Amino acid sequence: EIKKDSLEMEELLSLNMKRTFAMFSDRVNEPAPEFEFAQKIKVASKISSEYSHVLEPPASTPLDAKNEAKQQPSKDVIKIIHSIEADKKERVEKNAQSETSNKSTSSSIVMYAPSTSAVGGDQSKVKNGAMILSKRPGPKVPTPSWHAPWKLQSVISGHLGWVRAIAFDPGNEWFVTGSADRTIKVWDLAKCAAGVEGGLKLTLTGHINCIRGLAISPRHPYMFSAGEDKKVLCWDLECNKVIRHYHGHLSGIYALALHPTLDILVTAGRDSAARVWDIRSKQQIYCLAGHTNAVGSLLTSTADPQIITGSHDCTIKLWDLAAGKAFTTLTHHKKAIRALAAGKREFSFVSAAADNLKRWQARDGMFLNNMRGHNSIINTLTLNEDNVLFSGGDNGTMTMWDYETGYPFQSHTSVVQPGSLEAEAGVFCSSFDMSGCRLITGEADKSIKIWKEDSEATPETHPID
Repeated sequence: EIKKDSLEMEELLSLNMKRTFAMFSDRVNEPAPEFEFAQKIKVASKISSEYSHVLEPPASTPLDAKNEAKQQPSKDVIKIIHSIEADKKERVEKNAQSETSNKSTSSSIVMYAPSTSAVGGDQSKVKNGAMILSKRPGPKVPTPSWHAPWKLQSVISGHLGWVRAIAFDPGNEWFVTGSADRTIKVWDLAKCAAGVEGGLKLTLTGHINCIRGLAISPRHPYMFSAGEDKKVLCWDLECNKVIRHYHGHLSGIYALALHPTLDILVTAGRDSAARVWDIRSKQQIYCLAGHTNAVGSLLTSTADPQIITGSHDCTIKLWDLAAGKAFTTLTHHKKAIRALAAGKREFSFVSAAADNLKRWQARDGMFLNNMRGHNSIINTLTLNEDNVLFSGGDNGTMTMWDYETGYPFQSHTSVVQPGSLEAEAGVFCSSFDMSGCRLITGEADKSIKIWKEDSEATPETHPID
């Protein structure tokens, strides 16, 4: 009998469980419902027990106020419950009014502000948990700085091949150019800018192929040159002779740069590596390998990354000079990177490829913005202290940019010398002088062009679009 009773009890329990499950099957895995009134009482009692002695300022002494709050807790609880209900009614009425009125057409973010009256706050500031409407801020369009347009000042002839490299004297008295005719020419800047005779001061020979890189040391009377003949030469400018050779490149050299503070030289080229040289001992310090195609451009700086390389494999590498390793590789470009330029007022740099120009934060390689508007294979970039960026293309097109906003404020095409083919309208190298007031470009028609700002231009005559 006991067994039968236990079996019947199990059957009844299982049946009861089935009925219970069927009754609450639509609420499986859901939290238990909260009773609003019970929740209000719970919150109000907690507020009363914890903060009853600070709900109102004390009349005489803190001790008296505390005793009064302890004597009348029920009144505070009832008052708080009534204030919560009143707030809820006002909130519901306001919601109903906002739904009926079609005044709010803007895309607004709706945020909930809790009532301060529930904790003894001032009802005049926030009367209830109302809807605070705040407009979404639209995209900010940066306003570019106004820059005067640039115009051609003079044209210099003298080279017998493409002009591929330019470098300025730190004193801003003369500049040098390297060409495909295997010569380096030294020019007087003032005479060349004025267009008078006697601008050519000196011609140096020593390379047996096109010269692709030139740099003049600001601390020593040295000039460095590199070319497609795999040679890296150090020239003594006091006697105009080669005093050092740096051997190690396996193929033509496309870029050369001096470190701003250290006595080291960086060269890069078609062997897909950048090599760091000690200027005095002629020893190779590092061979920075990692690119899979020719390295076409270089940047050096005093702070890490002290070396930045742009390659034809569409990547940019930021190098740790102390370790001799790349700590960041940027892969945003889709075309070969042929030019780099460093910012003058901020620690950033810009890279150029056939797809577009991109500006980067130099410290960690964070992408900042694109610069669109120069549809060409860009061979050269240069930047002055006024944040005017120049880009020169393979088809002779030139664009002047506002560096901070990426706005192209001037675009034009270089005119070839008389007797040259139209296909020779290509810009291969460029550089601003030390003052930033003159721009010199080396072009495919074997000429050197000097540009200057239009002094008569004003924001009224040449407004920003």
